[in-house]
Amino acid sequence: MIDVKDLTIEKAYEMMKAGELTSVDLVSLCLQNIKEKNNELNVFLEVFDDVLDQARIADEIIKSGKGMKLTGIPIAIKDNILITGKKNSSGSKMLENYVASYDAFVIKKLKEHGAVLIGRTNMDEFAMGSSTENSAYGPVKNPIDPSRVPGGSSGGSAAAVASGMALASLGSDTGGSIRQPASFCGLVGMKPTYGVVSRSGLTAMSSSLDQIGPFGKTSEDAKIIFDCISGKDEMDSTSVGCRVLDTRIGCPTPDRRKIGVPRDFLKEGIDPEVLQNFEEIIKKLKNKGYEIKDVVMPYLKYSLPVYYIIMPAEVSTNLSRLDGMRYGTRKEGADVFDSYKKSRSAGFGMETRRRIILGTYVLSHGYFDAYYNKAWKVRRAIMKEYEDIFKDVDFVMTPTTPTTAFKFGEKKDPVQMYLSDIFTVSANLAGLPAITIPSGKSSSGLPIGIQFTGPLFSDESLFTLEKDLRG
Repeated sequence: MIDVKDLTIEKAYEMMKAGELTSVDLVSLCLQNIKEKNNELNVFLEVFDDVLDQARIADEIIKSGKGMKLTGIPIAIKDNILITGKKNSSGSKMLENYVASYDAFVIKKLKEHGAVLIGRTNMDEFAMGSSTENSAYGPVKNPIDPSRVPGGSSGGSAAAVASGMALASLGSDTGGSIRQPASFCGLVGMKPTYGVVSRSGLTAMSSSLDQIGPFGKTSEDAKIIFDCISGKDEMDSTSVGCRVLDTRIGCPTPDRRKIGVPRDFLKEGIDPEVLQNFEEIIKKLKNKGYEIKDVVMPYLKYSLPVYYIIMPAEVSTNLSRLDGMRYGTRKEGADVFDSYKKSRSAGFGMETRRRIILGTYVLSHGYFDAYYNKAWKVRRAIMKEYEDIFKDVDFVMTPTTPTTAFKFGEKKDPVQMYLSDIFTVSANLAGLPAITIPSGKSSSGLPIGIQFTGPLFSDESLFTLEKDLRG
């Protein structure tokens, strides 16, 4: 009996090509896991009713000899990525009845490769959160320990793969929303260089930070999806395509195996087991021939406050169209302003409202220069700091998260929740590619992840690092 949780894309592709497995078989196994587990874990908001039809078409393509590595592979899609004719709520009551009229660029690419889109996964409302507790449709539970969060905001996409409900998935990453849940669920999660994967068809949260990326069981699986969804898109003005990827780096070589560690940034608030695992990985990499170099990055400590100024400002702007008049749930009031108030109060959850208010405040007259403009100056300093560091090292390594998966309701203070993103937000601010790789487990059996951040367009090289962590 095949266990989907142990099956990789590469292995499934080889089995289907050899006739040992069909896409219908594989999809049926995923659907069985969904039937058995979804009521408890709350991973899928919707399983598409044409899934088996998609699988049958994929099997015909494979039989014809025209199949590609993703043909027939069941993939889960985060609920903020548009699929023609399917609902797309972004985890919110505000868009609960919205049906997409076009495919996101990444969906077009997956369809071209014959992938099976199995359903849309639960998420923090409008991708705002680090635990998937902020979904309007209830929290997602971590398949490894259902008393704990799967991470966020792409918690459903991570849990779908970790529980065997899909072979791989897509998420979006604005400040760590792929990497943090991947770490909590024991997966590989990757945030590409800004612009390498199109944002066309992604519900906008923070336009200068958002990126779509893959979840997989291995770096090889994540790379297969990345290779499929990357590319130039005329519908996204920030799209740069994948042909500009840095070929100077490629796979690590004897003269390009230098990793920077910002130890001054690894002092407070880190779980001792996470820190111990980090030191063990450093030893392992040294034994593999990597040079580990301590680096000083004084601006890094400002990443989180800068992020929580720029991101809410962009949230306030992007979500202003969701007012019940132009888009979204409509509630009638005494006048137009009362209708706005009632519609947005009914449609948005507490965290979304908090960020809209914060963003509107920092953009308001008298505070724009004091907060927003100053944050952008520090953001540019962080970009320059990384640029200078990468003249001397090939990658920067940190823990992915300061703790393992925490329990539901454990972080009642919003600031404590925001600190979950302490190691991940800087890659988004600088537009850099970053990957989390499973690196061990805590004494209670919870996954721990290690994050590698690379220079602009070094995406391909990040996928090569996992093989040295396996040994």
